[in-house]
Amino acid sequence: MDRITNATVGAGMIRFALRRSHNIHWQALDVTREARAAAKGQKPAVVWFTGLSGSGKSTIANLVEKRLHAEGRHAYILDGDNVRHGLNRDLGFTEADRVENIRRVAEVARLMAHAGLIVLVSFISPFRAERRMAREMMPDGEFIEVFVDTALEEVEARDPKGLYAKARRGELKNFTGIDSPYESPENADIHVRTAMLSPEEACDLIVSSLRETGRLSA
Repeated sequence: MDRITNATVGAGMIRFALRRSHNIHWQALDVTREARAAAKGQKPAVVWFTGLSGSGKSTIANLVEKRLHAEGRHAYILDGDNVRHGLNRDLGFTEADRVENIRRVAEVARLMAHAGLIVLVSFISPFRAERRMAREMMPDGEFIEVFVDTALEEVEARDPKGLYAKARRGELKNFTGIDSPYESPENADIHVRTAMLSPEEACDLIVSSLRETGRLSA
């Protein structure tokens, strides 16, 4: 209906409902997550890097993957920008789209962990509720939150993609840290203060933590 004239401007008929939640069943599989992980000589993990744009998340995650690969481990990075080129290219940067962005990535990370992989997730993931949702999707001890803590002033000074400058000029809406909030982790499993640690030192810290918690043992 047109809201001003009350004239009918379109009509349609629902012929059937999709019944999405009623016509599917979980398929039992014989090869377990434990068997897949044992074949790789490691325990699954989802290492979730969160922090402002430009904080160094992807740089550190890349170093961690290189280190794990050199050790013969099976790891893979889910990077925020890369995923938006494919799986999440239909999403924007509104709050609702950001929530859906994280939900999809958390589901993918869970599947990859079921395959026995160490999954490195590098996403701003600005909201605590969505990071908590991702944690609750994984078995106890399998989700490791890494807070790449870099001050807003520092990431604005770096601004490698020129995004902060655009946001300050009003050319980018819903940009985290400028006109969209970032909720810092309250109890991150690993806290990387980039003012005190180089990317290489942060990598050492994360790999050491994985080793100490048994994620890298057969």
